[in-house]
Amino acid sequence: MAEYHVIDDLAEYMEAVGRLAAGTGPVAVDVERASGFRYSQRAYLVQVFRRDAGAFLFDPPALGSMDALQEAIGGVEWILHAASQDLPSLRELHLDPSSIFDTELAARLLGHERVGLGAVVEDTLGITLAKAHSAADWSTRPLPQPWLEYAELDVLHLVDVYDVLVAELVEQHKTEIAAQEFETVRTRPDKPAREEPWRRLSGLHTVRGRRSLAVARSLWQAREDFAREQDVSPGRLVPDRSLIAAVVADPQSKQELARVKDFTGRASRTQLDRWWTAIEAGRADPALPVERVPGDGMPPPRAWADRNPAADLRLKAARTAVEQLAADLHMPTENLLTPDTLRRVAWAPPAEADAESVGGALAAHGARPWQISLTSPVIAAAFVESVQEPAPASPNAS
Repeated sequence: MAEYHVIDDLAEYMEAVGRLAAGTGPVAVDVERASGFRYSQRAYLVQVFRRDAGAFLFDPPALGSMDALQEAIGGVEWILHAASQDLPSLRELHLDPSSIFDTELAARLLGHERVGLGAVVEDTLGITLAKAHSAADWSTRPLPQPWLEYAELDVLHLVDVYDVLVAELVEQHKTEIAAQEFETVRTRPDKPAREEPWRRLSGLHTVRGRRSLAVARSLWQAREDFAREQDVSPGRLVPDRSLIAAVVADPQSKQELARVKDFTGRASRTQLDRWWTAIEAGRADPALPVERVPGDGMPPPRAWADRNPAADLRLKAARTAVEQLAADLHMPTENLLTPDTLRRVAWAPPAEADAESVGGALAAHGARPWQISLTSPVIAAAFVESVQEPAPASPNAS
């Protein structure tokens, strides 16, 4: 059985970097995090493979600076699977590609029915990967051999997969489409922090009243601060449902809080003072949150028939046309054009229902040139067609 090795020594790291720099062709790169275990999304393992160099497993926490690796491969095309998930963690290490090829995104654009890494490797190469450790705690040290085997296999076959997918893109005339999508993923800025992230608490809809919402917000913040301090996933300290249970129970003392049966979690009692302080702070906070957060001004599509019948007709006609175009192109509709983009253009269309005007509206909402080129004519035609459709009969008509 092969022995898998993690590089955590500087001299060995520099030797590996030199071999990668001397390799040929693109590099396959992957990252393992400890999501669900740690607060941070830092990389606890970076896997790199290049032909004529081999596969290497790097330990970023032990090595510190990864600048030498960036210098060795930064100007080479990087092959990643679901790149948007790994790029933020890589950039935290100052590992930043100048160009990428995303095997998951390529498989989507090519119309593959299955796009997970194991499925894409199997469909393109006929090799079955064991995907048993994807949700493991990669901050564990030392890392078990079966985990390391899994990690190396994540990059070992990616260059061969790349070769197959590149040929498929050429065959389907989608090379430029893929290039635009890859560059969009590579250059997309990190998502801005939510204004009120505490509103994502699972079960918050059961909390009634602005004062109770203030308590929920205070408990969430206290848990967030403690989780960051301990570098532990917040839900592992006290689950969302437990914070909500504490809010709903409305305890009048620290002792009452301790007696709330559903207030569970490994830090629910050891940090009781922390949670009680948060409850008191929420009750005293003069800045009460609103109960309903205003939306973006666009109602859900199910309400369009009543709120804006013309927009409803535009959306239905355009959605059918775009779905048919996606089927003709053998790709998912959401990759051809996101549903949100189509909704926004249908809700507030340009003054002129021609391809150029629709294309401008699509561009304003972030559509790529290839998407605009393919969809603007069919959307414009659908908008024109929707105007010619008879209006729905009034329910009060005789």
